[in-house]
Amino acid sequence: MGVTLPKGYKPTEKEEYMNPTQLEYFRQKLVSWRDELMQDSRETIENLKEENWHEPDIADRASLETEAGVELRTRNRYLKLISKIDAALKRIEDGEYGYCEETGEPIGIKRLEARPIASLSIEAQERHEKMEKQYADED
Repeated sequence: MGVTLPKGYKPTEKEEYMNPTQLEYFRQKLVSWRDELMQDSRETIENLKEENWHEPDIADRASLETEAGVELRTRNRYLKLISKIDAALKRIEDGEYGYCEETGEPIGIKRLEARPIASLSIEAQERHEKMEKQYADED
């Protein structure tokens, strides 16, 4: 993109929505979050490789397997987040970032600050959650 962020820059509601500086800010935020998750994920794999899986004590082995299950679920959650981050980065490239996939309305700076991978406005997200709950209640 070629935009240099001013030191300590934070997007505000006063500037043009999703201007090049805001997009670069969110791009950098997403990339550093992704790097962090990738690093944590690699560390999880290393930890699992280094474990002594031939623990003679059955209670210790059960505890080890439980911890491994937790680590793998965490890693799986990280991988899902990474794919959502990649999708958000693609939306930045395509010029669609910051706008609701459903309504085309701006998602809003505060929501994106809190959840940079958001692809729905709060209203659309709430509609989705209501529908999911209705379907879950019918089961």
